[in-house]
Amino acid sequence: MSKLKTRMYEYRKEMNLQQAELADLVGVRRETIGKLENGKYNPSLKLAMDISKVFGKSVEEVFRFEEE
Repeated sequence: MSKLKTRMYEYRKEMNLQQAELADLVGVRRETIGKLENGKYNPSLKLAMDISKVFGKSVEEVFRFEEE
């Protein structure tokens, strides 16, 4: 079984963005960003692309699947 891993927290800190600020930029609630960062929520393809665009990274740089 594979699990989604993300580097959102790392990239968000590099840009000095709060969860709420990132949420506003991509049109979701702050709680959604928190759940994504903690691996408790899988983003839609559009959301993954929107988040990646904010960071100036590819979707693959921000999100990846790892085998458990």
